[in-house]
Amino acid sequence: MSTPTDLATVDLDQFRYNGRSGRTLKIKDLPTELDDFYEDDAHYEQLLREQAHQIDELQQMMYAHNRYGLVVIFQAMDAAGKDGTILHVFSGVNPLGMRIHSYKRPNDNELDHDFMWRHLIDLPERGTIGVFNRSYYEEVLVVKVHPEILTKNQRLPEELTSNPDTVWKQRYEDIRNIERYLYRNGFRVVKFFLNVSFKEQSKRLLKRIERPAKNWKFDEQDVVERGFWKQYMQAYEEAINETADGKAPWYVIPADDKKNMRLLVAKALVGELQKLNLSFPDVSESRQQTLQHLKDVITQQDKDME
Repeated sequence: MSTPTDLATVDLDQFRYNGRSGRTLKIKDLPTELDDFYEDDAHYEQLLREQAHQIDELQQMMYAHNRYGLVVIFQAMDAAGKDGTILHVFSGVNPLGMRIHSYKRPNDNELDHDFMWRHLIDLPERGTIGVFNRSYYEEVLVVKVHPEILTKNQRLPEELTSNPDTVWKQRYEDIRNIERYLYRNGFRVVKFFLNVSFKEQSKRLLKRIERPAKNWKFDEQDVVERGFWKQYMQAYEEAINETADGKAPWYVIPADDKKNMRLLVAKALVGELQKLNLSFPDVSESRQQTLQHLKDVITQQDKDME
């Protein structure tokens, strides 16, 4: 077996798009798989635990610091591994510091509001991590691939949808503005596109059919959407290129190997959290004296109970 790539030495900038690098995203030119970062399953589990532990420690410090919040967005084609990535990467984080939201088609109440409303009301509090499994980016992805959703379902005034190209341009602008607004209020936004190949998606969808225990995960609509693969790739390219920003970067993560993908996502999150100016609150001298006194009280209580 070949020696695995050392995860610690991986330069995440190759996967990061921040709008200032001058790079234009071309999905067809990007890999969907990499050499393994792990020797075997046990090594993978060890690496993931280490990353998850770091995320947990940094989140606890963020909670105590109480100045920042983090929004983590996952976007991908069906069967790319969003659910599993969220489950495994955040498995070691205290649930009290997490807010996880998964979005499906908008319901009637959500359609009676603006396109970002249901996501904005789910933003995390300071000190916590909010995870969006799909997000407002669906409004420039699935809606762009199926523009009839815009004109027939979204209840917008007709004069605002007469030129769909204008709608997409305005929505990119709105998204950029919201993410900059969040940044200016102490909330960082980190976005992941899990880049699975057409062939690998086929394998995973077939597995959902062939294995009875996975039948519940199969949705006929996934097969329909595969027919629009090229349109989706174009929509993702445009969305990422239009909204990548140093203050709200996109990471395009090869997703054909789920284990490698999870390790890269975890490493990227550790890196983004480490960029924050986090610290535990300072304890004043008088407070230290109070704590020392309380320590003596506790010790005396123990003796009194003997």
